[in-house]
Amino acid sequence: MKYVTRKRVKVDRVACPWLIARFVDKEAEFLFVEPDEVLSVAEREGGIPFDIPGVELGHKGAECSFDAVIKKYGLTEPGLDRLALIVRGADTDAKDLTPQSRGLEAIAEGFRAIGRDDHEILRLEFPVYDALLAFCRSEAAAG
Repeated sequence: MKYVTRKRVKVDRVACPWLIARFVDKEAEFLFVEPDEVLSVAEREGGIPFDIPGVELGHKGAECSFDAVIKKYGLTEPGLDRLALIVRGADTDAKDLTPQSRGLEAIAEGFRAIGRDDHEILRLEFPVYDALLAFCRSEAAAG
């Protein structure tokens, strides 16, 4: 399946592809386009738009698109609930939602600065989310 969002990825637009590729669709293809082209490209390509206003996989109230992906696909992997809080804090105005949220936002900005394009940023940054999930699982196991 193709997933379409705005180019110049940052927190949620990296976290969602990571989540989808790891737990929903290992063959997912991600398309990054101008903001005003997301819906038309998604329709033309038969893809699913995400992280733009008014779509199913977008922000809802205090929750971000990462939360929407978890809900839509019924993901219950251990640690994802804690990781969702970190991502939500980093991607919304709730920067202090978790102690890790501001750090994730800074890391995302750094990868945005060194990545040549959105696909490279995903490739470089996916291990950060793998590590965060491992951290969240260990925190959950510790109590």
